[in-house]
Amino acid sequence: MINAVGRDIPEEILEITGKEVFQGNYYKDGKPLTKAGPTITPVMRNDQSKMVQDIHEALVKCNAHDGMTVSFHHHFRDGDLIVCMVMKEIHKMGLKNITICASSLGKAHDDLVPMIEDGTIVNIESSGVRGKIGEAISHGKLKGLAIMRSHGGRVRAIVGGETHIDIAFIGAPTCDDYGNCRGVGGKTDCGVLSYSIVDSNHADHVVAITDCLVPFPNYPAHISMTRVDYVCVVDKIGLPEKIATGAAKPTTDQRKLLMAKYCTDVVVNTPYFKEGFSYQTGVGGASIASTKFLADIMRECNIKMGFGIGGLTKAMCDLLDDNMVRVLLDTQDFDLDAVRNVKNPNHHRITAGAYANPMNKGAFVNKLDYVILAALEVDVHFNCNVVVGSDGIITGAQGGHPDTAMGAKCTIVIAPLLQGRIPAICTDVTTVTTPGESIDIVVTEYGVAVNPARQDLLEALRNADADIPLKTIEELRDIAESIVGKPERVQFGDRVVGVIEARDGTIMDVVREIKPFEFA
Repeated sequence: MINAVGRDIPEEILEITGKEVFQGNYYKDGKPLTKAGPTITPVMRNDQSKMVQDIHEALVKCNAHDGMTVSFHHHFRDGDLIVCMVMKEIHKMGLKNITICASSLGKAHDDLVPMIEDGTIVNIESSGVRGKIGEAISHGKLKGLAIMRSHGGRVRAIVGGETHIDIAFIGAPTCDDYGNCRGVGGKTDCGVLSYSIVDSNHADHVVAITDCLVPFPNYPAHISMTRVDYVCVVDKIGLPEKIATGAAKPTTDQRKLLMAKYCTDVVVNTPYFKEGFSYQTGVGGASIASTKFLADIMRECNIKMGFGIGGLTKAMCDLLDDNMVRVLLDTQDFDLDAVRNVKNPNHHRITAGAYANPMNKGAFVNKLDYVILAALEVDVHFNCNVVVGSDGIITGAQGGHPDTAMGAKCTIVIAPLLQGRIPAICTDVTTVTTPGESIDIVVTEYGVAVNPARQDLLEALRNADADIPLKTIEELRDIAESIVGKPERVQFGDRVVGVIEARDGTIMDVVREIKPFEFA
């Protein structure tokens, strides 16, 4: 069945998942959702300990079984040790047909591949999949499906009961013996626990794993003892030096700096750049540079930001420290400077649900003026791909891309014209993850394209004082192809290995098994 972005979704996938095809951003606006609740085990005795000796005991007490769904958060990113620690014990117990529901998976979890191959893990639900797991899925090694959701879409699926978590494992930088968890302090400080809060609220069993047990009460708690069944102390839950993503730093690349300049010129010449504007940016070098450029103009114009939101970096936290933004709303910290900044009283933690769940009575993303995003590919319909590489391998994450793109008044995508020798601006993206109706402006080093649906923004940029090289998206594609030619399309097999969900739970696209390239 053809969906609203022109992708043909196989009927068998619709039958297996019980889902509808994507029918536009606002298809489910105003439609009621009945929330699902967990089955909880009350603790009434005052002499009952929540402490367990090890992960094995926690699994036994939580009635671990074949076919269960276990969940994890990704606040430790490449420094995470929790996922592999738990899954190795599950594997040792001989349990099979496990579904992993993680807010994201990456290189830290490469050791899961043998468990995919032997049937321990049969389904994966995640925002993104990087590293060897993405390669394994793309080559058809996962017996079931990889379902990839945005951050808001993951919360929606859990809250609505589409995904039922049997056991949630929460890596807690500090925790007391009764389960009060905090994202700060200890040896593995990650700042916030925003992505795990929905898990703690809706899982049947919740296990807090910590390497820093502190006296009761560990308050103010980010996750309350009322949600935690057991507490397990281990030697180490993460590698602090790898919590910070490698991308979260300024760039010296002249091409990226040029894109950052164009992006800044776009922002300041659109109608929403005024006192109290709201803003989110990514962690790429061009995005961070754009934030720094924007700060200089804000000082010149004596304009302050109302709020900044999302995954935070030093560049955004510097704005708070310099009194150039009223508050920061934090869902994750991409560098250690952001982690340390959490102590600022105007730096507030928010849940992933409050941030981006489309089935809320309004999410924070709906109040954004600007969001600056990246993409692997953008096509002439302004559809974006942030998950599947040009080689057809799953290598990225939806994250908050579809959520913020849909919510913001002005969504700007920064993308180099070429990714290596592959055009990033193309006729059709390999896989649609964010629909073109959500994207307003595309910034490249060769020019800036405005979505024809936003004639108001196009007119504003035409009348701008800055020298903004406006082009159509087709012109940008043609420039790219004039440099490197028109690339051959990636060759896929028939089997569907992954599903790209729209944030409302409908199907945006599918990912098929990669097959070796065959020359004509």
